[in-house]
Amino acid sequence: MFYTHNKLNHQIKHQKGVVLAISLLLLLVVTIVGLAAISTTTMQEKMAGNMYDREVAFQSAEAALRVAETQLGLNSAIIYRDCSVVTCEAIPPSTATWQTVGTIDYNPGSLAAGQPQYIVEDMGDWVDYESSTGFGQSANANQYGAQGVVSTVPFYRITARSHNPASATNRSVVTLQTWVKM
Repeated sequence: MFYTHNKLNHQIKHQKGVVLAISLLLLLVVTIVGLAAISTTTMQEKMAGNMYDREVAFQSAEAALRVAETQLGLNSAIIYRDCSVVTCEAIPPSTATWQTVGTIDYNPGSLAAGQPQYIVEDMGDWVDYESSTGFGQSANANQYGAQGVVSTVPFYRITARSHNPASATNRSVVTLQTWVKM
């Protein structure tokens, strides 16, 4: 018995705390993995929120396009400038006067950054290929060299944005553009 007891005391005296060091090392690894998981989750939440914000902005800009098309058919006074006379750049200048869509026409609700806006530009008369029977537009024109009727229609360029970017600087702004013939 005495021999076993001395052996046990001898083993206890020679332990160096290896279990404590390994435990602390494992605790450090688990902490680093946990922090990485939190960081990844936070980043994914931000991405999902930004994507949602962009989708709301896209729907607002799309609604502004539709409202502008309707308004253009009813009232030609909403035309911002005549681009058939002067060359206009692709995007309206920052000094342009944007028309704000009324809440009666479209109410984006509290999720959007603001009311959508649009600008209508007169692009002049262009050939309407759907109704034109000009050179090369029909089988007779190709076979016999007959000249058909070339019809033109007025085209308008509508540029719409989801909201005024100066009013909400930290929100997604979506700008859409389309050409409309009347």
